[in-house]
Amino acid sequence: MTKNTNTTSFRKYTKWFWKIVIGGFLFVFLLFLLASWGVFGALPTFEELENPKSNLATEVISSDGKILGTYAIENRTPVRFKDLPDNLIKALIATEDERFYDHSGIDFKGTARAVLKLGTGGGASTITQQLAKNLFTKRASSNPIKRIVQKIKEWVVAIKLERQYTKQEIITMYLNTQDFIFNAVGIRSAARIYFGKEPKDLDLQESAILVAMLKNPRQFNPNRERSKGKSLERRNVVFAQMAKNDFISEQQKDSLQKLPLKINFTPESHSDGSATYFREHLRGVLTDWAKKTLKPDGKPYNIYRDGLKVYVTIDSRMQKYAEEAVKEHISNLQTYFDKEQKSNKTAPFYDIDKSVITGILTRSKKNSDRYKRMKANGKSDKEIDKVFNTKTEMRVFSWKGDIDTLMTPNDSIRYYKQFLRSGLVSIEPQTGHIKAWVGGINNKHFKYDAVEQQKRQVGSTFKPFVYATAINQLKMSPCDKLPNIKYTIPKEKYGMDEDWTPKNATDKYGGELTLKEALAKSVNVITAQLIDKVGPVNVARLANSAGIETKIQANPSIALGAVELSLLEMVNAYATFANKGLRVKPMIITKIEDKNGTVLSEFVPETQEVLSEESAYVILDLLKGVTESGSGVRLRSTYTSAGKATTGFPYKFTNPIAGKTGTTQNQSDGWFMGIVPNLVTGVWTGGEDRATHFAGIRYGQGATMSLPSWALYMKKCYADTTLHISKKDFIRPENISINLDCSKADSATGDQENSKDKNEKNKEEDDTDF
Repeated sequence: MTKNTNTTSFRKYTKWFWKIVIGGFLFVFLLFLLASWGVFGALPTFEELENPKSNLATEVISSDGKILGTYAIENRTPVRFKDLPDNLIKALIATEDERFYDHSGIDFKGTARAVLKLGTGGGASTITQQLAKNLFTKRASSNPIKRIVQKIKEWVVAIKLERQYTKQEIITMYLNTQDFIFNAVGIRSAARIYFGKEPKDLDLQESAILVAMLKNPRQFNPNRERSKGKSLERRNVVFAQMAKNDFISEQQKDSLQKLPLKINFTPESHSDGSATYFREHLRGVLTDWAKKTLKPDGKPYNIYRDGLKVYVTIDSRMQKYAEEAVKEHISNLQTYFDKEQKSNKTAPFYDIDKSVITGILTRSKKNSDRYKRMKANGKSDKEIDKVFNTKTEMRVFSWKGDIDTLMTPNDSIRYYKQFLRSGLVSIEPQTGHIKAWVGGINNKHFKYDAVEQQKRQVGSTFKPFVYATAINQLKMSPCDKLPNIKYTIPKEKYGMDEDWTPKNATDKYGGELTLKEALAKSVNVITAQLIDKVGPVNVARLANSAGIETKIQANPSIALGAVELSLLEMVNAYATFANKGLRVKPMIITKIEDKNGTVLSEFVPETQEVLSEESAYVILDLLKGVTESGSGVRLRSTYTSAGKATTGFPYKFTNPIAGKTGTTQNQSDGWFMGIVPNLVTGVWTGGEDRATHFAGIRYGQGATMSLPSWALYMKKCYADTTLHISKKDFIRPENISINLDCSKADSATGDQENSKDKNEKNKEEDDTDF
């Protein structure tokens, strides 16, 4: 009886067991069926599986093929399977999905293990399931029931993906969609940001670190102090899994696990990386282009989503050298400015009273993001003032690195006013291609672009346009002489409010000077005579034709640079001299492609003849005199009155260089423009406000403030022979009619240069314009 009862009970339990098992399978099958029918919500269509929606970053690619940066909602640019290293694929499969090549989207063995061990034996999601989640599950639900439904849908999608794509394509898509945080979405961005290289160049240890992050990119992140230990442990797990799956030997595993955690973190936010000011300018240009350029579906392109490739004229090497040069010089020059300000009661301002200082600081306050946010939120002036006078934690700029400090917002405004600003831009004159663009000293803290946005008085750097007009119209020679005497232009002649009598910076007069000597020494009274001969209207017209787009008020004072222009305008105009009198409009983009490599737009130079080739060459000959015996002689000499403030001195250039320094009144602006046959570069340096400047000419002139940045930049460019920056002389036109050999000038005009003048020839000349 007992035996029969036991047998009956066993059969009963067996039936229930199989009912549960079969019922469970049927239930799961039903769930899959219902999910595939869309009962739990729509599944991606065939078209969506073929072309899953994704936000692809637009890449900015330099002329030498380097990625300067991206515009993106997600900083993601896809790679192809052939660009993925074998060690990365093996590390991924060994760690995330050992049976990847054996299943069809779902690893039932892994799923059963996860169920039986309640998840303690590892996860069950395959690479394909994780891809389905990346593509079609926007956010994992915190509700257990909803998450189960999401999981079932991911399983269905995973099976469909396996039918739609090859295993290689699935791996590639998965790595392209994975978020590694720190603005690194996809394996390509991750390789660049964490290691400063392309995926194909990753070594085994680097691949293992990235694969280790897949489980949880924040918890196992090698760049976060609190998670470096876990990142190292997880990386070693990857090595262990690779050894377990026979991808590496036990000996290799042991050796690799002993290696320290090593990354080369290279952030790619807009304020970081190379050419930050240029990229911000480019953003505006591309936004305008996108509005006018339609996709096949009739919608405009989106630079943050459509994965465009923008090929620009910037050379990444030259950009690097330019940024280094500006940093080296301005950080050094700032130390001299700071020392000077210790004895300045109104630091960092000169020549203005307290009410004007208050006005400057108030304007800056109202232009700040903090003020605008508070105003937008309806805060009263009293509430805003309270916040601006309350100390708060903030991170501020210093040349030794950002500083965490406690400071009131008002104090921070004055703190930032003390820093000298600078800009540099470099153009290839024959093509108009901009090769380097440094808009400031730090884009994170100083947003205003000194290359294109800012306009400042240009000082003596405008004088060549006066000389060019005289040479082009009157065929004057560099050897022609004019008296070095005070010269007055009556107010009636050009409709001025008063007579105009400029002074020389040295306040010294007497004798005659050739035009070449006068420009080299930046003699103001000679320039005044020239503009009176040709007329301010003609000078303004030539300057505008040469590349200056700002409308210039045609009055005599423009001869000494009493006009506010951008650095980009000035360099473009000087490039006309270097290009035989032919102006080429500056270019920053050569072509734009879509994500598939189809060319959407190509750009070609726009040209305009401004000067005769002869006149352009004569101007270059005049400007060569500036660096041979004038205010730019520091490029060649072994003496400088500014001492170590002339960063990197002596420079010892021996090749032909045409150049011009410029210093505005009170040393508010220091300029240097330098030309070699295939590169024109300009530098501006000064304070944010005109009242922020050096007290004297020793440090405040263009030869100290800006020439050193130019010199350091050019020395770096010349050291890189792959750039092919010319050291040759400018090409002389055939049958030139204007006399350039002043030794053959008519002796009847008298030779004013005595033996003392000859001995003083290579001494520095100030170029201040009053």
